[in-house]
Amino acid sequence: SELVRMGADITVSGNHAIVRGRKTLQGAPVMATDLRASASLVVAGLAAQGLTEIHRVYHLDRGYANLVEKLSALGARIERKPA
Repeated sequence: SELVRMGADITVSGNHAIVRGRKTLQGAPVMATDLRASASLVVAGLAAQGLTEIHRVYHLDRGYANLVEKLSALGARIERKPA
């Protein structure tokens, strides 16, 4: 899981996932696989210490208009690099 690469403590067993809270996540290069995964990686990246680079972020375009601008307006330090 990409969230595990950021330091999340997640165990999947069958149809269940056990998520244990962590004080901090660490920025990491991660890859988005779909719309919901992309959104969760953006939120995790905003909460993480350090730089998070999300590859294949184009999935967000299907469900979130102007996301970078909206999050920036809220104070997020986020940028989108051209492909």
